[in-house]
Amino acid sequence: SAVTSYKYAISGTMLTNTSDSSYVERMKEIDPDMDIDAFVVQLSTNDATNGMPLGEISDNDEYDDTTIVGAMETIISYVKDTWNCPIVFYTGTYYEAMVDKLFELKDKWGISVVDLWNNEELKSMCLSGEIKSYMKIKYGTENESDPIHPNANGYKELWTPVFEKT
Repeated sequence: SAVTSYKYAISGTMLTNTSDSSYVERMKEIDPDMDIDAFVVQLSTNDATNGMPLGEISDNDEYDDTTIVGAMETIISYVKDTWNCPIVFYTGTYYEAMVDKLFELKDKWGISVVDLWNNEELKSMCLSGEIKSYMKIKYGTENESDPIHPNANGYKELWTPVFEKT
């Protein structure tokens, strides 16, 4: 079946609500009357590389969206209230503490997770260096691979099969 997707990603932005371009702020600009079948969110590595606080899972309906966990809960709550559709987060292959918290949120909220972090095949490829040919070339270098962003073959041959399985 055909899929119509809308990509709201902006390079270099973060989950944490610390600027007008955060995931949280951009999500609020999406038409609340749009018919959405699923809402997919990438677990942002920019938050970790910029040293944003991890935060804690809330025990009420108030979330500190200036923390990574609070921003994730803000997004989950807003999507459930606004579109009432399935929510899928996907991990990268870095930043274990964020992934651990995401799985706690999965249990709390009933969201889905496409787990690239714990994928043994991808982890093995990372450790052996084999994954480098599937990753983009790091900006400003001639041949140094970016450890976070796949190239077209990386998406097609490595990530998409994991998405399809999930």
